[in-house]
Amino acid sequence: MHLARFPRLHLAHLPTPLEHMPRLSKELGAEIWIKRDDCTGMSTGGNKTRKLEFLMAEAIEQGADMVMTQGATQTNHGRQTAAFAAKLGLKCHILLEDRTGYQDGNYNHNGNVLLDHLHGATTQKFPGGHDMVAEMERAAQAKRAEGHKVYVIPGGGSNPTGALGYVNCAFELLSQANTAGLKIDRVVHATGSSGTQAGLVTGMCAMNAPIPVLGIGTRAPQPKQEQMVYDLACKTAEKLGCPGVVTRADVMANTDYVGDGYGLPTASGLEAIQMFAELEGILLDPCYSAKGAAGLIDLARKGAFKDQRIVFVHTGGAAALGGYDFAFDHGARWVEIGG
Repeated sequence: MHLARFPRLHLAHLPTPLEHMPRLSKELGAEIWIKRDDCTGMSTGGNKTRKLEFLMAEAIEQGADMVMTQGATQTNHGRQTAAFAAKLGLKCHILLEDRTGYQDGNYNHNGNVLLDHLHGATTQKFPGGHDMVAEMERAAQAKRAEGHKVYVIPGGGSNPTGALGYVNCAFELLSQANTAGLKIDRVVHATGSSGTQAGLVTGMCAMNAPIPVLGIGTRAPQPKQEQMVYDLACKTAEKLGCPGVVTRADVMANTDYVGDGYGLPTASGLEAIQMFAELEGILLDPCYSAKGAAGLIDLARKGAFKDQRIVFVHTGGAAALGGYDFAFDHGARWVEIGG
């Protein structure tokens, strides 16, 4: 698969490490490896960096002087888009939708929001339930009326161009596994706007690598999540010149770990954060990677991965932890000294 024919900026720190997690594996009774896409670079890294290599290259090719995108208040995608724009000397405007109703000051001004502004991006806040695609088009038209050449990036960078980043990740993962002599039985990761899973599935299918990719949902119900991934995977395959390579059976999502809703921490997600941090020194975020890890942990405990080698793709997001400090018990580990 010749990805070099598509415009791309080589700014990510690739290949990301593929590491065994021995202590977590022992705890869960399953062989768990981790693909460290939290280490991709550009403002602490994360899965969006791979997508933005292709998206921002397209923006430059089209002569854009401003990029615009949208997401929830603590959007990882927005933060990485702002970082790319800073690196490339472009303006960046991010539309933020309040999907949680949290009034906490850190949630609304710290974490990714702080980093958005440090990278020079401007932000615009909307109440939950808005048609953010329509709002973004209105905002883009307003900026164009001011004379800007605006390149609009969908939420999560999830379109066929962005998904190419995870087609490439599938190639990279298989190359690492082949070099190390590792037989991978399943890939697990958090899935939301669908671009990461669509790219991974398309890449695996295009290489005829029968490795199931299980997305642990963070927002949508299972039928909707799987349909979004399948639709985007089909469009990505068409872009690559291999239409029909992905079947509906190749797309699998488990949405049992969403909890009360998108962006709302769950008990199982907080446990996953603690386990990864204490057992492996790896940080997760409450919105995405922790819910993906919660699914991984629960399924492993139920014996779903018995005698299998699992690769968990870490999609990053630790920068958001500062916005979720209220979810953690800060006093649990303090030790008083003296009297």
